[in-house]
Amino acid sequence: MNKGTAQSAPRIGPGPLGLNRRGFLRTTGAALGTASTLTALSASRVLGANERINVAVIGFGLIGRIHTNSFMDQPDVEIRAVADAYGPRVDEGAALAGSRCAKYADFRRLLGDKNIDAVVVATPDHWHALITMMACAAGKDVYCEKPLTLFVQEGRWMIDVARRTKRIVQVGVQNRSGPNFQKAGESIRAGHIGEVVSVQNNFFRNVMPGFGNPPDCDPPPGLDYDMWLGPAPKRPYNPNRSLYHFRWFWDYSGGQMTNLGQHSLDLVHFYLGATAPKSVYSSGGRFHLKDNCEVPDTQDTVVEYPGFNAVCQYRECAAGKPGLGMGGLVFYGTKGSLATGRAGYELVPDAKINPQNAVAKVLPSPHPVGGPQPVPDSQAGQFWTEPEKDQTGEAMKDYRRHARNFLDCVKSRKQPIADIESGHQVVTVCHLANISLRTGRKILWDPHREEIVGDKEANKMLVRPYREPWDHELHALLKG
Repeated sequence: MNKGTAQSAPRIGPGPLGLNRRGFLRTTGAALGTASTLTALSASRVLGANERINVAVIGFGLIGRIHTNSFMDQPDVEIRAVADAYGPRVDEGAALAGSRCAKYADFRRLLGDKNIDAVVVATPDHWHALITMMACAAGKDVYCEKPLTLFVQEGRWMIDVARRTKRIVQVGVQNRSGPNFQKAGESIRAGHIGEVVSVQNNFFRNVMPGFGNPPDCDPPPGLDYDMWLGPAPKRPYNPNRSLYHFRWFWDYSGGQMTNLGQHSLDLVHFYLGATAPKSVYSSGGRFHLKDNCEVPDTQDTVVEYPGFNAVCQYRECAAGKPGLGMGGLVFYGTKGSLATGRAGYELVPDAKINPQNAVAKVLPSPHPVGGPQPVPDSQAGQFWTEPEKDQTGEAMKDYRRHARNFLDCVKSRKQPIADIESGHQVVTVCHLANISLRTGRKILWDPHREEIVGDKEANKMLVRPYREPWDHELHALLKG
């Protein structure tokens, strides 16, 4: 089959797709299934500082297209391949990338191309972990979109495989690479808002009455639905379960808590050096949207970190006052507050108030006899800190900057700005929020053991089974 046409993996061994570990390694060009072979493969090509990097994109949806453009804008990159389970998207991606771009219906054949140095994983969430690990084992560095994982245990698996194979893995939390976001973090770490008391994040929109109740049906022409499902449970095809709308189902996503929550809480960790929560409590449900989808249309989460709390609120059924947009946060400190989003940030100082007057003047009417009375205030008109404002944010340029950081690390072998360990720590918080919501209980977290304290039922939700034959691929990767 010509290089420019969509290709499928051969049937080797048992299982619906017939590919066991030896078959996968044979397909990807590795002769043996040993840890030493994988390590040798991963070190087979060391790029020089000025050398061109061959990149492949796995998953050409909305974000995959953005990443394709972002990497194409880099002077030392060529997009050499695109893979997607939906044929028309493969064609669209290859047309964008140019005539030298190969097209694959099965990403495993793409991983077998020794000319590819790095891959971008922009598939639905349920594929992120396994493809990343398989790419690492095939000697590729990986730029993996957020959320990094579908469940907590996947993150530890990914870290172990990436370290064993000595691969660079960047997590797609592009805000870390935005100069305006970085300046906001520097201001907070410098103490300009004082001690951080709490952080608040919200994203509200109104998509009432929901996405409808289409009947199950055949997949559209060109979609390999079994491949699209991959390790997820076997379900009948439904238009709301697949292309783009996958994010409304627990089989493939964690709703806005993992979709937007990883962006927002990532900045909390990035700015404040947080690594794990003490506890997480979340409530909500799909109360108001009338459709066949599952994840919450209303969710409120309180994350208790050492010394401060973070509150995340998401609405799909009430728009309210426009907020800061995706990834937007407000940090509240003892000297003022700092709101940051993709357009920029603003620090608003708190006024200095005599505590006596704060309660004495709570209403225009004075307190009765014996209550607090106003006193002269020498601090009137003074503030605890200086105002700051920055409106230089450009989200699409942040995608390019984040790609650039990844590419520089591919060459230098240094850890990227959004490394896999930090990505795992952040998305773990998001998963714990969803576990709290689904069990109706507060979650106490032991970050050293990566276990939920005193709740066997909740602990079982830290891991999920993979469907055959992908469970065999996972077990082989974990064995090394």
